[in-house]
Amino acid sequence: DYVRQEVLPPFFRNFWVRRMALDRRNYRQLVETTVELAKRVGGAEIVMRIVDDLKDESEPYRRMVTETIDDIIQALGVSDVDSALEQRLLDGILYAFQEQTSEENSDIMLNGFGTVINALGTRAQPYLPQICGTIKYRLHHKSPQVRMQAADLVARIAVVMKTCGEEQLMGHLGVVLYEYLGEEYPEVLGSILGALKSICNVIGMDKMTPPIQDLLPRLTPILKNRHEKVQENCVDLVGRIADRGPQYVPPREWMRICFELIEMLKANRKAIRRASVNTFGYVAKAIGPQDVLHVLLNNLKVQDRQMRVCTTVALAIVAETCSPFTVLPALMNEYRYPDINVQNGVLKALSFMFEYIGEMGKDYIYSVTTLVQDALMDRDLVHRQTAASTTKHLALGVQGLGCEDALEHLLNFVWPNIFETSPHVIGAVLDAIEGCRVSLGAHRVLYYTLQGLFHPARRVREIYWKVFNNLYVYSVDQLTPCFPRLENEGNSAYTRTYLELFI
Repeated sequence: DYVRQEVLPPFFRNFWVRRMALDRRNYRQLVETTVELAKRVGGAEIVMRIVDDLKDESEPYRRMVTETIDDIIQALGVSDVDSALEQRLLDGILYAFQEQTSEENSDIMLNGFGTVINALGTRAQPYLPQICGTIKYRLHHKSPQVRMQAADLVARIAVVMKTCGEEQLMGHLGVVLYEYLGEEYPEVLGSILGALKSICNVIGMDKMTPPIQDLLPRLTPILKNRHEKVQENCVDLVGRIADRGPQYVPPREWMRICFELIEMLKANRKAIRRASVNTFGYVAKAIGPQDVLHVLLNNLKVQDRQMRVCTTVALAIVAETCSPFTVLPALMNEYRYPDINVQNGVLKALSFMFEYIGEMGKDYIYSVTTLVQDALMDRDLVHRQTAASTTKHLALGVQGLGCEDALEHLLNFVWPNIFETSPHVIGAVLDAIEGCRVSLGAHRVLYYTLQGLFHPARRVREIYWKVFNNLYVYSVDQLTPCFPRLENEGNSAYTRTYLELFI
């Protein structure tokens, strides 16, 4: 009460003036202080005092009010906002959104609008037709910034429209956005694709307008666009369709998309590469792995390293989504091709695959053991490095599943590589040994290390002690049974009676 009666009136009278919005430092502190006050006296109390300022003629001031309301609602919600205040709030925020003139900091208005609508949920239903009318008007605007903001707003409020049961309105917006896929500004096109993606997510593939069979052929040429925002949103949208509605599109169109996606695998942004790889998995699930495999295996023969690495990840994803037995025969057959790049690619794909499939690896470990064994004896360093990382993922996946014989066999081929000097190779070899420690038990690995712990050559001792120290740090409890039996001496007890118990 003290804050409400003694602090708030002078605070709003003296600080909430237009001049404060022009000084960046004051602006930040004023917003933060107001949010803290709201946490004391309740959000509605503060919102009620500043909501009419959303219609102020100073745009920087309107922006400051919007940001404050955004932060308050994010922190406290709108449960204490009554219907009269809700009406004033939406009226004000619509006015502030429509009356923007400067293009800088337009995100503040967008975030504020999105937060208010999402917080209101079903209470926003009466205002949605008016908001959609505003969005459609702004999608026609001559300024690309305004068009982009309108499309971004659709993406923000799509979930609320679904909650309010306004599917017809969303279908209409979907058709409007579809008509704008010819947009010349890439930033705007990226936002339009993002809006279509969010509508697809909430409305479902079968109710989507325009129908998926019309939408997807329009997206295929957009995949050629080299702008990062367009690429990311387009691949995401195609992936969503491949995941949830592949039956609406003929297989030939999916193959066309596969060829485009391969180009995407060498994009600079990791998000685009990740989206492309996931989409490959969905497409493979939709049309069967054989055709996709053919495209990917040919891709291992190119010179560009990044392309090959992304291809191996895509192969592993296809193996995971379509079961490994659909991919392994072709992949292992490809290892016979006498080209270092192809063989490395196959090994890398196996490494990723065993990383992804985890304990399913027990069904395939005996099939690939001889191939990995061959790679671990290869003269090429990178072969041995990749084979060691494959061994690590294999070993970690099949822990406790009775495949110790194969792992012991592979460890015999991994072990001679511990004297390698290349940091990448020795890293992979030590990782493989650690994987075998987890699956075979520390005592098995200990017996390999004992032979070199006291070797006359320092270089031998160093690496053997390094392996032993890892055993000691991670699995000292498993080493207890391996230590020699010593008789007790005076007060020092060395016998381990708990190991001599029989039941």
